[in-house]
Amino acid sequence: MNIGSFTSGKHIQRIQYKSFEPNIIDIPWQIDHPELSYLLSQADRKLGELNAFSQLIPDVDFFIKMHVLKEGTTSSKIEGTQTNIDDAVRKEEYIQPEKHDDWQEVQNYVQAMNEAMQKLPELPISNRLLKQTHKTLLQGVRGTHKLPGEFRNSQNWIGGSSIADATFIPPHQDSVLDLMSDLEHFLNNINEPVPHLIKIGIAHYQFETIHPFLDGNGRIGRLLITLYLVSNGLLNKPTLYLSDFFERNKPLYYDNLTRVRTHNDLTQWLKFFLEGIRSTSESSIQTFKDIIALRSSLENKIISLGKKQALAKSFLQFLYGEPISTANLVATALNINNATAVRLIDDFVRLGILIEVTGFKRNRIFAFDDYIKLFR
Repeated sequence: MNIGSFTSGKHIQRIQYKSFEPNIIDIPWQIDHPELSYLLSQADRKLGELNAFSQLIPDVDFFIKMHVLKEGTTSSKIEGTQTNIDDAVRKEEYIQPEKHDDWQEVQNYVQAMNEAMQKLPELPISNRLLKQTHKTLLQGVRGTHKLPGEFRNSQNWIGGSSIADATFIPPHQDSVLDLMSDLEHFLNNINEPVPHLIKIGIAHYQFETIHPFLDGNGRIGRLLITLYLVSNGLLNKPTLYLSDFFERNKPLYYDNLTRVRTHNDLTQWLKFFLEGIRSTSESSIQTFKDIIALRSSLENKIISLGKKQALAKSFLQFLYGEPISTANLVATALNINNATAVRLIDDFVRLGILIEVTGFKRNRIFAFDDYIKLFR
């Protein structure tokens, strides 16, 4: 099948509405557009640079933790939550009650991503993995009553106050199992070679079109992209997330997905998707460069602390993993008494590494603001 000749599906009349029934995608594919081939080569090159760069950074897992938090924040923002990265890095006890639900949705996303990553060595990209990840995503938050971990058994829709004025009506629930089985086979089919970035671009479109869950489809569909890249060795670590690109280009994101269904224009969607891979890889590389520059600058600053330099280095390492902290947390993490922790924090405030964010005299909270800024 030439990508340019793809027919996306058809509308089927139901009682009082028409659902869109997509065609299967586990078929041979051919790239038949020169610009698409060019964009694919650019995206592949940048993604390879990002993967190589991330492997050169010591303690890269500290920084990946922040990447995942940013992804959780942005992916959830697309779905309407209001939590930002500054809130996302805070401990639960420091979150205002009115922000707690949105904060929890982001934490669920992070947990879902981490659990899925841990399972990848033993479990391929599969419906089983997606269901387990979906269950974690919706536990204890809005949507918890919408069959967490299970494909839907009723009709859903997108946009509109009811199915009567919906913007898009996905396939009937009776089609979901067969369509998701086809998607699973496509993702794992090694007999019909398709470039990986083309394959996951097609798969993301198909997943969002099937909309197999009652809630959380957008987040699972975006999470699927990173899982696929890691599972197939394009990334050694989960360092690329497209939610920021999709959120900044939200109208184009939805328009290009819709255009596949309305105009059979899979080529335009893939061009948009590949540009997202290229530009996001470039941005992620720059973030890693900024982290290296910041770390070098801060290590030079703490030389002025003399005999306390060794402890300061341990504290700085701690802050990369916990950029919002308190004296009690620091004392526990570094196994020092509270008074020593307070003095160490005061040194970091004086050096401009930390800022106090509450304005209180007691129960003060400190932010590693220059580091957090890199992920805003």
